[in-house]
Amino acid sequence: MTQAPGAPGGATAGAPLGSAAPADDAAERPSLGALLSNITEDLSTLFRQEVALAKAEATDSAKKAGKGAGMFGGAGVAGHLVLVFLSVALWQLLDVWMPSALAAFLVAVVWGIVAAVLAAKGRAEMKRVKGLPQTQDTVKKIPNALKGHEEENR
Repeated sequence: MTQAPGAPGGATAGAPLGSAAPADDAAERPSLGALLSNITEDLSTLFRQEVALAKAEATDSAKKAGKGAGMFGGAGVAGHLVLVFLSVALWQLLDVWMPSALAAFLVAVVWGIVAAVLAAKGRAEMKRVKGLPQTQDTVKKIPNALKGHEEENR
């Protein structure tokens, strides 16, 4: 039983059975090159948008960090003034029991001891700093890798 040409599910005249793809359907499909171009364009747009987002976030974060650092600086100045006035108060308190010059000297000695202890602890911490050992090791391996001698890096 044959169907009339153009009937639903039927083949067109002269076309083998099973090749029901109309000619205009191929014209609607984009070529492989166009698909790859679209993918490349979309990836490029995505990358640019991600970089723009990262820049915006970094700028916002840097502004907040700057404000925080300024606040810490102000707190440091205020704390320093507190210590100065407490030192003067201690000096005046000690002045009741001893000569004023001796009281001032004792307050200065206390602050000298505090400074020496902090300096010693700071020096010990600085000796523990190793720099960037992994980065230094990796940078040393780059010339061999560029020459194709990666096995020399192992």
